Amino acid sequence: MTQLRFEELVSDALDLVPAGLTDRMDNVVVLVEDRHPEDPDLLGLYEGVALTERTSDYGGELPDRITIYRDAVLEMCEDSDQVVDEVAITVVHEIAHHFGIGEERLHELGWG
Repeated sequence: MTQLRFEELVSDALDLVPAGLTDRMDNVVVLVEDRHPEDPDLLGLYEGVALTERTSDYGGELPDRITIYRDAVLEMCEDSDQVVDEVAITVVHEIAHHFGIGEERLHELGWG
């Protein structure tokens, strides 16, 4: 799968998130990279200050980062349909972290 097609899938996954949630996303950027340098099997990563952790002192910060790791996703999937599903799951999972939802709760909700 080409880099461009994979980036389109990430964009499509963002479009699946209800507007009421995406409208509340603040100071966050979504990126695609090949692999995480320290954990090559990692599918996605949220780095930043979750909305639930921000205080009135929050401001002037670099954007939070949601990174989707293309090669790791492609490696774990058997076909393009599975890639579409996994990208959507990973994007939603990382957006949930931006909203302060932890790993345990995500697993309970079936987004682990």
